[in-house]
Amino acid sequence: MTLTAPPAAAGSIPEPEGSRVAVIDQAGAILAGALDGVRFGQLDDSEAVAVLAALERLGRKVDGARLRSTTDIGARAETDLGNGSLAYKNGCRNRVEFITQLAGISGREAKRRLKLGETTVERTPLGLPVPARYSVIADGLVSGDLGVESAEIIATALTALQGRVGPDDLDRVERALVASATGAITPETAGLPGAGIRFAPDMLRAQAMEWQGRLDPDGAAPGDDVVEAKSTLTFGVLRNGLYPLRADVTPELRGIMDTFFDTFLSSRSRSPIFVPTELLESRNKPELDGIDGIDGVESIPGSAAFGTEPFSADPFTGDPRFDGDRRTAGEKRADILRAILEAAARDPKTPTMGGAAPTVMVHINAVDLDQGRGVGWIDGIEAPVSFRRAQELICAGGYQQVLFGENRDVLYLGDKIRCFTAKQRAAIAARDGGCIIPGCTIPARWTEVHHVLPWEQGGPTNIENGTLLCWFHHHTINTNGWKIRMVKGRPQVLGPLLWDPSQTWRPAQTHRANTPSPEPPFKRQSPHVS
Repeated sequence: MTLTAPPAAAGSIPEPEGSRVAVIDQAGAILAGALDGVRFGQLDDSEAVAVLAALERLGRKVDGARLRSTTDIGARAETDLGNGSLAYKNGCRNRVEFITQLAGISGREAKRRLKLGETTVERTPLGLPVPARYSVIADGLVSGDLGVESAEIIATALTALQGRVGPDDLDRVERALVASATGAITPETAGLPGAGIRFAPDMLRAQAMEWQGRLDPDGAAPGDDVVEAKSTLTFGVLRNGLYPLRADVTPELRGIMDTFFDTFLSSRSRSPIFVPTELLESRNKPELDGIDGIDGVESIPGSAAFGTEPFSADPFTGDPRFDGDRRTAGEKRADILRAILEAAARDPKTPTMGGAAPTVMVHINAVDLDQGRGVGWIDGIEAPVSFRRAQELICAGGYQQVLFGENRDVLYLGDKIRCFTAKQRAAIAARDGGCIIPGCTIPARWTEVHHVLPWEQGGPTNIENGTLLCWFHHHTINTNGWKIRMVKGRPQVLGPLLWDPSQTWRPAQTHRANTPSPEPPFKRQSPHVS
């Protein structure tokens, strides 16, 4: 049965809105009757699949119409209209309040629809149609081929690229992402993996991030210290005997955590046993001897942020003269967590996965690496890694060259190069003892090996050109004012002007064992008394 509104005769008075409402109500009644008669648990597999697909098609069509209707009502309820505003006429403070009351939805959902409608819905502010900014998304919403969630992901990605890339590139990204979200094959997607398959929103979000990373790497993975996202780790206020933990992590730290956790969660690994508190308190009892996780339990010192707010950003308030470290306490905790995970990944006792220690794989195009552009990608992580951080990881961990052919087949797999060996690292650790920046107390096992003369400038990967830096100082070595040089096989540092107004090169921190102990007084030769 096809439901249509009665067509208006040529030259006749426009039909009243009530007829449209009547048609929608009639369609709703028919749909309700059809759905009430469905017993989902009694359908066979093919019918169940077909019903869900049909409902989703219908839902996308209705969602697109709801978006256009909400956007239209939002325009009619603008407070700028004064007495003519629907919000004013109905005793509401603004359009969001009016829509929430009218539609019975949350303010968050109303704002979400209005924000998406600003760029994906055709408008008629003065009675004349104004095309949507993203017309391809708009067409997909009208046809019902594109879901609102996917439309939101695409519109967000395009808005982030707005003004940073040319109109042609922006149009190409829009068409490619809409094609991926709807399963269409277009010139932008023809020949690409997965062309013709509808991408779910989670996959679409990753693809949108990839487009952003390729066209605007600085926007997707900012490399400037001022704008670069920083990981934070914060404790909340004690509730029900527990401290809530809140963390925001960078893609790189997420990759480290995923790799490390997956190693322990692997079905072939011998995972640690976490025992109840009452068992820990009575761990000295004979019947508990031999239980993993009981003997030798150590606690990692931590701190909690107390206050009236659930979470605290508690900025660093100490003396910053030593190293310019102005990280918040939350950022420091996240860096400590990173160091713990990286150290644990290097521990011989850590389980292996696939026969190898847990290793984070960062991929970057060789041309981009050579020309100093682009971004890196971590397996399993949607967001890109900044070019600068990819360089730092190569400096500390080496890289392996993989050469692809025209058909993306592997033509050559090289050996891992420019990577300090375990023996080299042990020798450098014995010399430096830990991070060489004065005042930094990070031990050797939590540090990265840094090429003093960068490898891209011909710096060799040997003990005479390597030194230990903690993650923070390695990450900021090009911007924090510290300079490093090697003199007779030992590192020297030149501090920032604030730290050292004399600007003098000084010996770096060294291992305590490198300083001989003074001779005991009783062994010193007594002066001859005549």
